Amino acid sequence: MMNVGVVVALLGLVASSSCKLVVHNFTLPLCDSPEAEAAAQVALDFINAQHTHGYKYTLNQIEDIKVINKVDGTHTYLLELEFLETKCHVYNPKPVPQCDVRAKIETAVEADCDVALSEAGGQFSVIAFKCKTELETAGLCVGCPVLQPLNNTDGSQLVQASLVHFNKNHTLNVAFALLDIGRLSSQVVAGGPHLTAEYAIIETNCTTVDDDICVPLDHVVARHGFCHAEGHGLDLKVDCEIFPPDNATLPAPPAGPESPSTTHGFKHHKLTALHDPDATGLLSAESESAEKAPIVKRTVVDPQPNAVLDAEPVALLPRCPGKTKHF
Repeated sequence: MMNVGVVVALLGLVASSSCKLVVHNFTLPLCDSPEAEAAAQVALDFINAQHTHGYKYTLNQIEDIKVINKVDGTHTYLLELEFLETKCHVYNPKPVPQCDVRAKIETAVEADCDVALSEAGGQFSVIAFKCKTELETAGLCVGCPVLQPLNNTDGSQLVQASLVHFNKNHTLNVAFALLDIGRLSSQVVAGGPHLTAEYAIIETNCTTVDDDICVPLDHVVARHGFCHAEGHGLDLKVDCEIFPPDNATLPAPPAGPESPSTTHGFKHHKLTALHDPDATGLLSAESESAEKAPIVKRTVVDPQPNAVLDAEPVALLPRCPGKTKHF
C-alpha cells in the first residue's frame, strides 16, 4: 500500500489552482491561471489593434499554454487561443468587454490563433502570431439569413443606395464616405430576397453629397460611423451610429481602400494569417509539438490525519484547455 504521507504530499503539490508543471526549461501553467489570462489579454489587444477591417474579437478559450524559461530570467509564452467575432466594428470606440458576441445562429466567426509573447519584469509583448479564421454556424437553418461575399453586387448596391439616403437625411452638415463593408446577407422571403448590410463610414471634407469631390478626412480627426441597412424590393431602411473622433481608441488606418477579404470575395473578414516580423520560428515549433498536457487535479479535499484512503477513483481535470467563456 502506498504510504499515506507520500499521497498527501502529492495531493498538496497539485491542489493549488496556480500550480505549474516544470519540465526541464519549460513551465506548463493551468490554462485558467491568472498569468495565462494576462498573457491572453495582451495577445487579444495586440491582434485587435492589427485588425483594421471588420470587427473586434474577444477571447473565448485558452486552449494551451507553455512557458520557456530563459537563463537571463525572461520568459517566452506560447499560447493557443480561440477568439470569437463581436458585433463592434474595429472603429467603434466601445471596449471589447462591452461588445456583444455574434451568435452561431447569425453565423459566428471563430479565429484560432497561436501567439508567442515575451515577458520581462511582469510585462508582456507580442513577438509573433498566426491565425486561422473560419465561420461557425448552428447547423442547417431553413429560411435563416445567409452570408454573401463581401463584394456581392446586390449587397454593394444596397450599401451605396443606403449611404446616399443617409447623407441626404441626417442633420450633421457633412457627407460620409464608405470605409469598410462588414457583412452582407440575404434571406428568402415573400416578395423577393431581403438584403442586409453592415458597413463602416468616415467623415469627408464635403458638407453635402452634391459637392463634386469628397475626400475622407484623416482618421485622427474624422468622425466614423457604423450603419445597418436593409433592402426588400423598393423598401430601404438604414440606421447609422456616429462615433466622435477619438484617436486613442482607433487602430491604424487601413493600408488600402478595400480589405483583402473584400477583394477576394470572402464572406467575412479574416485576421492576419501570419505575423512574425523577426522570423522567430516559434509558432511552427509550437504547432508541431507532440507534447501532451499533464493531468492536474484542480480541487482536493484535505485528508484527515491517519485517515484511510478512499478506494473510489478521484476525478481529475486536464491542465488545459481552459473554460469556455461564450460557446
